[in-house]
Amino acid sequence: MQMAILAGGLGTRLRPLTSEVPKALIPIGGKPFLHHQIELLKRQGIRDIVLCVGHLAEQVQDYFGDGRWLGVRIKYSEEKGSLLGTAGAIKKAEPLLGDDFFLMYGDSYLMIDYQEIMRYFRRFHRLGLMVVWKNLDRLERSNVSAKGNLVTAYNKDQKSSDMVYINYGLSVLRKEALVFIPPGRPFSQEEFYQILIDRRELLAFEVGQRFYEIGSPRGLEEFEMLVASGAVAR
Repeated sequence: MQMAILAGGLGTRLRPLTSEVPKALIPIGGKPFLHHQIELLKRQGIRDIVLCVGHLAEQVQDYFGDGRWLGVRIKYSEEKGSLLGTAGAIKKAEPLLGDDFFLMYGDSYLMIDYQEIMRYFRRFHRLGLMVVWKNLDRLERSNVSAKGNLVTAYNKDQKSSDMVYINYGLSVLRKEALVFIPPGRPFSQEEFYQILIDRRELLAFEVGQRFYEIGSPRGLEEFEMLVASGAVAR
């Protein structure tokens, strides 16, 4: 199994922490967040990793190298100049990606069964899958609606009454789906997934446990508490 991680963002909600250090390298419990993330993936059997980097990319590359010292294989797709957005970054990484792959945010920590999700995805002839959680506006505003096993709407800006789920921060994609992402220009995950939704190509996989993230000050504090409790992978 292969994982692509979106780790190139500016981390604006965490400034000034991210002014000189990329969000992926924020130290938590004595090691960078991305180090915790990779240890979790390794425990789940995921050792083939593509890092989509941009902001302060050289710091990430200097720390992790090719990943062998962590027992994984890391390749890099670097955005230089202007950032390409959450879907545009994946399009740029296309030459490094396998026929199907996981995609996750570089600030998410997701303690779920990745192999179960991949098995489910491979049962269906769809181009993508979004992992969802029935958030009910608890941690953040819910932004996904689903019916049966398909995502029917995904919008971070406009909420409808049937949006009881939230994008969990993990997806599975077939490489052939990337044909819908225009190369070389900014393109968001929301725009990309809307195309898949319109074509009835985006599966929904519901999980029952909450997610952790460090994209916000509150999320960072909660993850620090999780690490201090000893509940993270080692």
